Amino acid sequence: MRLPFNQPFIVGKELYYIAQAVIAGQLSGNGPFTELCQQRLVEEFGFRKVLLTHSCTAALEMSALLCDVGEGDEIILPSFTFVSTANAFALRGARLKFVDICPSNMNIDPDAIRAAVTERTRVICPVHYAGVGCDMEQIMKIARDCGARVVEDAAQALGSRHGNLPLGGIGHLGALSFHETKNVISGEGGALLVNDESLDERAEFIWEKGTNRTQFKRGEVDKYTWVDLGSSYLPSELTAAFLYAQLENATEINDNRKGAWSRYAAGLSELVEHRHIEIPHLRHEPVGNGHLFAVITRDSGTRTRLLEHLTSNGVNAIFHYVPLHSSPMARKLGYEQPYLPVTDSISARLVRLPLFFGITPDEQDVVIDLIYRFFEVTA
Repeated sequence: MRLPFNQPFIVGKELYYIAQAVIAGQLSGNGPFTELCQQRLVEEFGFRKVLLTHSCTAALEMSALLCDVGEGDEIILPSFTFVSTANAFALRGARLKFVDICPSNMNIDPDAIRAAVTERTRVICPVHYAGVGCDMEQIMKIARDCGARVVEDAAQALGSRHGNLPLGGIGHLGALSFHETKNVISGEGGALLVNDESLDERAEFIWEKGTNRTQFKRGEVDKYTWVDLGSSYLPSELTAAFLYAQLENATEINDNRKGAWSRYAAGLSELVEHRHIEIPHLRHEPVGNGHLFAVITRDSGTRTRLLEHLTSNGVNAIFHYVPLHSSPMARKLGYEQPYLPVTDSISARLVRLPLFFGITPDEQDVVIDLIYRFFEVTA
């Protein structure tokens, strides 16, 4: 058996809606299916205002523009994140301040944020790792105290909540991903979440290449023209059509993944008891939206051997982020490598197991059995 780490899927009317988009005669962005997706994200998930984008990266880049990020500004973010979080702000000339994460949930440490704040702090960017929420109360308080904006990287978090609020809908701005590795997918895709009403109009300008075309489409102006900086951030209607079918089934998708998460947790519990591995978020099960399941080994050598063992037996398990603060690009930008012991330790010991919509109990049992066999040999 060959078990992939991830497997894109069709769950409903994806192909039917794509055909409807073609028949309707508009394949460029900001058409009927774009509007349907945005409306569903507002009404079902509780976001205030949504602009669909061609990627989460695009939504983060829009956020940097909306926050007027420029030379001399400082951005506080975790080093344990995907490169898009950093690129969005580095492209505007900002200086990145990488801080450590909490060992309990692998999210940005509020105490580390507080220690990193200076008079130049423009944006704080929490990343909701694995769809589990950061401590947003503390983060928002820090931001208020220093006058910074908060941009939530909620790429992995659709369907997860922090109290009564959806992750991504708490800070001034948020960003979602619909990449094929996420829970709800469109191949490539994302969304900007505008939570601060004062940013509404400018967000639409930036979204539509710096023009007021959206106002023109609504009949609010008699022509549209260049009014701000912007770029081509719209997804095509084909992408939006596929996504709309996924959003219609988002609850089913997330429930399926949470069930698979719980099955792994139960199946590997004996190894946790014997301290062969740790399972992040185990005390908070069921966790988030079931986006990913990871185990943490005792040391990096064990991680390497476990990955080799799973791969040689047909299971595509992977590690996750290489910390950004120790990357070649960080050195190229001239950053002094900060001391981030939790980030360095966890990133060297983490293994992500296959988890996707439709993974079967039998497939998971194969993975669980292989992990037990590994530790029986090496214990």
